[in-house]
Amino acid sequence: MLTLDKIYHAAFVLKKVARKTDLIKATKLSDQCELYLKTENLQETGSFKLRGAYYKISQLTDEEKRHGILACSAGNHAQGVAMAATQSGIPSLICMPDGAPISKVEATKQLGAEVRLVKGAYDDAYATALRLQEETGATFIHPFDDDQVIAGQGTIGLEILDQLENPDAVVVPIGGGGLISGVAYAVKHLNPNVKVYGVQAARAASMVASQAEGAPITLERADTFADGIAVKHPGDLTYRLVSEYVDEIVTVTEDEIAAAILALLEKQKVIAEGAGAVGVAAVLFDKLPVRGKKVVCIVSGGNIDVNILSRVITRGLVTSGRNVTLTIALADKPGQLQEVSEIIARCGGNVVSVHHDRGEANMAITSCFLKLGLETRDQAQIDQIKNKLTQAGFQLVADRV
Repeated sequence: MLTLDKIYHAAFVLKKVARKTDLIKATKLSDQCELYLKTENLQETGSFKLRGAYYKISQLTDEEKRHGILACSAGNHAQGVAMAATQSGIPSLICMPDGAPISKVEATKQLGAEVRLVKGAYDDAYATALRLQEETGATFIHPFDDDQVIAGQGTIGLEILDQLENPDAVVVPIGGGGLISGVAYAVKHLNPNVKVYGVQAARAASMVASQAEGAPITLERADTFADGIAVKHPGDLTYRLVSEYVDEIVTVTEDEIAAAILALLEKQKVIAEGAGAVGVAAVLFDKLPVRGKKVVCIVSGGNIDVNILSRVITRGLVTSGRNVTLTIALADKPGQLQEVSEIIARCGGNVVSVHHDRGEANMAITSCFLKLGLETRDQAQIDQIKNKLTQAGFQLVADRV
């Protein structure tokens, strides 16, 4: 059973391996609430998962250790298990989905684990791990549906209440539900007045769907770049704990997650992976009733692949109104490009790409499409540029990323 004593015991065990990560006031991110970031992306393995994995492995019997350790993970739990197992002198095998970021796969190997890639998502890796457990008798370390793993994650709740006096709300990412179960249990037992909100990617909202159904259900797909929370079926234990201790769960889109990653990087110099940024996304896009409140967002991890980061930054720029592509239908005659450019320049926009297209099948023979890539300040400036172009008689055909 999960108890507050068990969470305190986990905190004691974790003193020598887990950092008490900083709680920083994010003054540049939101003017709607007093926002703080719990920076679990700064753990040695780059995410909070070290806490639960290490505590679980520390409590294994000698017999369980002799059989070796088996786990499944999208990447962060894998690193926590690999580090804890290697430090304890126990061989470990981790099943990971073949779409896991290369950086997470390689980091897991470097920490001493054997990695087996499984075609599909996290749940497919989980099924393979269970089959291997039956074949080998290895000790399985579940990434979230285990009371000792949950207790390890719950130590974050203890730290938040120790670092910040009387927060109004704690916002937590949800995949399988281990992190929010531990944090909510600790926070609600120590200060029931604090709201605990969960956030899922809209394209992997298994806990939201399960809460609506009244029982844990399995999604057909969990298709999100926030791979750390791409879970099709929440845990049975975590489902019960979330039902009892979590006040509300909301979802955020892929574009909103990307915008949050960009905001964290640019305004707070904090690198977050998709799963780590969903809480901030929920606050930035007004998904939660936190205006005027003292709010803590847990940045659960920072293990984002640099190739994905490049794409995310591009998407984030578009979502936040910093980048836009305008397509304008023009009469194909001299001076048109100059006039368009002058309007954009007067509005303060910066043209970064130009494509002149005469070959569109549906246009008039004497017409062309002008596709302009612009750097802008925000959506208001984009709207101003569009309005000025329209007033000058130009026809905007479409906006494209």
